[in-house]
Amino acid sequence: MKRIAVLAAIVGVSLFAADDDPLSARGPLRLSLKRAVEIATSPEGNTRIQLAQEQVRQAKARSAQLRSALLPTIDSFVGAQDLTRSLAAQGLNEIDLPFGIVLPERVGPFTVMDARVTGYSNLLDFSAIRRLQAGHAGIRTAQTESSSTQDQVSVQVAKAYLAALRADAELEAVEANIRLAEAVLKLAQHQKEAGTGTGIEITRARVQLSYEKQRLLAAQNERRKADLQLLHAMNMNLDTQVELTDKLRYMPVDATMVDGATKEALQSRLDLKAQNQRENAARLMSSAVRYEHLPALVGGMDYGTTGSLGNPILPTRTYQLGLRVPVFDGGRREARRAESESQYRSERIRTNELREQIQMEVRIALDSLHSAEDQVQVAEEGLQLAESELTQARRRYEAGVTSSLEVTDAQTRLERAQDNRITALFNYNVARIDLGHATGDTRRMIQ
Repeated sequence: MKRIAVLAAIVGVSLFAADDDPLSARGPLRLSLKRAVEIATSPEGNTRIQLAQEQVRQAKARSAQLRSALLPTIDSFVGAQDLTRSLAAQGLNEIDLPFGIVLPERVGPFTVMDARVTGYSNLLDFSAIRRLQAGHAGIRTAQTESSSTQDQVSVQVAKAYLAALRADAELEAVEANIRLAEAVLKLAQHQKEAGTGTGIEITRARVQLSYEKQRLLAAQNERRKADLQLLHAMNMNLDTQVELTDKLRYMPVDATMVDGATKEALQSRLDLKAQNQRENAARLMSSAVRYEHLPALVGGMDYGTTGSLGNPILPTRTYQLGLRVPVFDGGRREARRAESESQYRSERIRTNELREQIQMEVRIALDSLHSAEDQVQVAEEGLQLAESELTQARRRYEAGVTSSLEVTDAQTRLERAQDNRITALFNYNVARIDLGHATGDTRRMIQ
């Protein structure tokens, strides 16, 4: 029985430890570009997404406050007062009353009960109506801005993912170069043992291998840095181990998207839609301030029961209907009108400026994409030539026709060609993301 209890305790501790470290139990998180964006744009994802959602909630709360100006305000009151009144202080005890009646100097104490409901409402207020419409426009603006924030976060995460892919590709290239340098070192040693090589060639190969190992350390550090930046953009635990499932590659862009890029951008950009809604909200608010000089129809009521102990408690009521006409407020209304109109004009200026900026961003993105496509083609050709040169140089060195210096030079040019290809593919994919963002179709580029 004791052995069974000990085994159960060990199993329990092991399960508890596994539950404490679920990531180690599951292993690295396999992550595609699409999945990374989905995690970052989830409600619990990137911090900017969470803040944008709070902005929507705040806009709804402001709209509810504005709506309250058009709804009745109802209060209730129940109370009792124990009173004493001095008739002498009012001079009432000096009044000559018939039949020799004399009023006392003081009456009381006596208790008065009062239970009452009062209400007030703006029955017709054009200014309040316009403010409510502006509040609804503010909700739509906040919702569109939230969607725009999701698009911006998608771009941020996509670029962080591409940077991690670039770091992966550079690390793989360096590891391949290390294997190549080791093979060249062995070849130089064999050539020396066969009497066809020299010691300087072995030294040269070792220098090249040392250089590649140094590059490996730098590439590993860049890879870790890229992972941390990606995890931070996704708002995930920085201790999470990730494994990227995508690779840097060339994916052509749909020609129809390129042809109608500017038109598509002006129709689809969420930040432009949000700015148009801000302009509309400013217009409605300016109209609300102008309507403040119009009369407003108001209504009110007061109903309750009142009386004193020992006497009947009687109902009392007051109904009122009035027309509130603004006359003079010291110039505050005119100052608010001037301010609101200036704010409306400012929003119109921002809208026009954003339109021009979008057109510029589309043109820059298209130019960058075309340039990146050309860079990828040139880099691919250069890599093929560099690989062919290295193959020929190794054959010549193995045949004893040339020295290891030719192989080392070919290795250097291959490394440069690899770096050029990785950089070209990275720039091309970044240009694709930028074009998707400029045209308001980022998700299409991420698929």
